[in-house]
Amino acid sequence: MRFRSTTILAVRKDGKLAIAGDGQVTFDKTIMKHGAHKVRRIAGGKVLAGFAGGAADGITLLEKFENKLGEYKDNIVRSAVELAKDWRQDRMLRRLEALLIVGNADHLFVISGNGDVLEPDEGIAAIGSGGSYAQAAATALVRFSTLDAETIARESLTIASRIDIYTNDDIIVEVVG
Repeated sequence: MRFRSTTILAVRKDGKLAIAGDGQVTFDKTIMKHGAHKVRRIAGGKVLAGFAGGAADGITLLEKFENKLGEYKDNIVRSAVELAKDWRQDRMLRRLEALLIVGNADHLFVISGNGDVLEPDEGIAAIGSGGSYAQAAATALVRFSTLDAETIARESLTIASRIDIYTNDDIIVEVVG
């Protein structure tokens, strides 16, 4: 059994990126923490990153991604690809069970341990147990409202928290752009 962090949602709209994360961390079927911070500002505040999955694994991957940003002079595209390559090829990293969302005002990526670096078409990405609910809500709000990225991210994650038992409404939102 492992500590699990759940839902992260990212919304790029009107030159801004908002990433929202709920605060819940579970251990098997028990909520162990309500106010975890799964979204971070990195690269001097120019890049946002969040994780879902194993808590220690996600934090490890965030640190590795931040190191890649330093190595590639804040080039988020190259850093995402290089992290995915390392993650897939390195025997120790391959065992990490988490997903990352990283982005800035220009790019948004979901990175997995399978070597995947996905840039979503509509500027909306979600990971974790409540991710599909949050993404559906965000897609509707982007298409049919004039709300800004931060409000869409917060409200969509709130909706997901009312559906998914592993997502709570203790929401942290970070914005760049």
